[in-house]
Amino acid sequence: MDTPIRVTIWNEGRHDKSDPKVAAIYPDGIHGCIASVFQDDPRFSVRTATLDDPAQGLPDDVLNATDVLFWWGHCAHAEVEDELVERIWQRVMGGMGLVLLHSSHYSKINRRLMGTVCRSKWRFTDDLERIWVIEPGHPIAEGLPEFFELPLEEMYGERYDVPAPDELVFISWFSGGEVFRSGCCYRRGSGKVFYFRPGHETVPTYHDENIRKVLKNAALWAKPAGGPAPTFGKYDGIHAGEAGV
Repeated sequence: MDTPIRVTIWNEGRHDKSDPKVAAIYPDGIHGCIASVFQDDPRFSVRTATLDDPAQGLPDDVLNATDVLFWWGHCAHAEVEDELVERIWQRVMGGMGLVLLHSSHYSKINRRLMGTVCRSKWRFTDDLERIWVIEPGHPIAEGLPEFFELPLEEMYGERYDVPAPDELVFISWFSGGEVFRSGCCYRRGSGKVFYFRPGHETVPTYHDENIRKVLKNAALWAKPAGGPAPTFGKYDGIHAGEAGV
C-alpha cells in the first residue's frame, strides 16, 4: 500500500467558538468537518490545527510533515504571523500542496503567492450559488455533475483581483446575477495551489456531498509530485572535468 497523503486542516477556529449558529452547524469546528472528509479513506492521514494552538497550529514538525495544507480563514488574517507565512511559502515552493478555502482568498499566504490584493465583491443575504464545472476532464472535477447548487451561500463577485489561473475548474453564478472564478489552480515553485470559493461559516456548505468530493479531489491533485529537487546558481555541467569535454 502506498504511503498515505498527509493532510493538515488549518482553521482560525474563532467563529466556531464565538457564534452559536456556526457551532450548531459545525460542532467539531469547521476544521473537524473538513477532516471528516478524509478520516475513513486509507489514502490519507489527517490532522487538524487552529490559530490558537501553539505556534499558531503549525510548528516546524507539523508543517514539515504535511503534504497538503487546507486553510480556512476569515476574521483573523492579520493575526497570522509573517514568519509562519514565510514558512508556508517555502514549503509550497518546495512541493507542498495548498488548498485555500472561501475567505482565505484574502489571507496573507494567498496574497503572498498571488502577488496581488486578492479582493472581490461580496454580499451575504440569501443567494443561491450555482457552481458550473468548466473543465470536466480535470482531476478536481472527478465524480461531479455538470453543475451543482448551494441553496444559500455568501456571494463573491468579479472582479477577483488575482492572476489568471493556470487552470480554471469552476465558475460560480449567483442569484443576484454575479459570477466568480470559484475553482482556481496555480503552480508555484514545485507546489500546487487550489483556491475554492464556497464555505461561508453560517451555512452547512462543508456537509454538501459535492463539496466534499471537491475537497478530496483537491487533496489528490495537490499532493507533492515527488520529482527531483531543482538546483540553482552557478553550474559547471554534468561532464565538467571529464577528459575531452
